[in-house]
This record gives sequence, structure tokens and C-alpha cells, in this order.
Amino acid sequence: MTSLTAPAGTTQTRSALFLALAMAATVGTALGFQYLGGYIPCKLCLEERIPYYAGVPLMVLAAISAALRWPPVLTRGLLAIGGALMVWSLYMGVYHAGVEWKFWPGPTDCGAVEAPSTGGKGILDSINTFIPPSCDEAAGRFLGISFAGWNAVASLILGGIAWWSAFRRKCD
Repeated sequence: MTSLTAPAGTTQTRSALFLALAMAATVGTALGFQYLGGYIPCKLCLEERIPYYAGVPLMVLAAISAALRWPPVLTRGLLAIGGALMVWSLYMGVYHAGVEWKFWPGPTDCGAVEAPSTGGKGILDSINTFIPPSCDEAAGRFLGISFAGWNAVASLILGGIAWWSAFRRKCD
């Protein structure tokens, strides 16, 4: 019996529920900083959220699958996919943090842009023009780590939990 076909138990149910809540809290925090704190996300910031948007419903489905004793390969497979999503998120967070620290260049379409031309109409006409922030400038840092860096830390932890739960052989 491989670890993916071992019966799913309370560990998988609890892990899936925890992961769903933690992923929702992580992306919810990013959305809170955006809508309540006024931090405008750059292109990479928005891309870093995609694994969470996909992961939350998958982890809810994994929790339902474990609780209803659906085939173990489904529950554990969903947890493994959640782990893979967090690996993707970890990669994106490290990449973005490296761009912020100028370790490597970011995407060419994610740099500082020129202020919009008013076309002779005046400054008030350009008020609705959106200027995205540059990917190579951290919007803020907490304990010396940018939002992208904290995403990498969260992704590493959540991915580890997902992989551990997916491949744990012991049934409880």
C-alpha cells in the first residue's frame, strides 16, 4: 500500500481544514493590506495570490473528502496538489523578494512607468489613470522582510503541512 492509497483519517481532515483556513487568512491579509491599508499590489503580488485562490477550495474539498471517507487517493491527492500549489507560491515569493532586493531582474512589464500624459486637459483629467507600482520596490517590510518574503515563509510552512499530511502513512 502506497502512502497515497493509505486510508485517510483525522490527520488529513484536520490538516485540510487548517490549510483551507490558513490559506484564506494569508490571501485575506494581502487583500486587507490592499483594500484597507492602501497598498497597491504590483503584477507579481497579484500572481502570488493565484495559488491561494486555487488552494482554498481544494483544501475545503479535501476536508470534505476526508470527513466523508471518500477514496483515500482523492483526499491525499488533493492535499498533494495543495502542497504543489504552495511550492509554486514559494517559488513566486522567493522570485519576487529577489527582484525587490535586486538579486535578479523582474519581468520587463513590471517596472516603473512614466506618469500619464494629461493630453493638455489638466491634472484632474488624469486622476482616474491607474499607475501600477514597480515590482522591484517592496511596498513595506516587517522585521526586515517584505510581503513577498513573508509569502515565501507562509508558503513553505503550508506546503510542508500539506505534503506531510498527504504522504503520512499512519492512519488515525
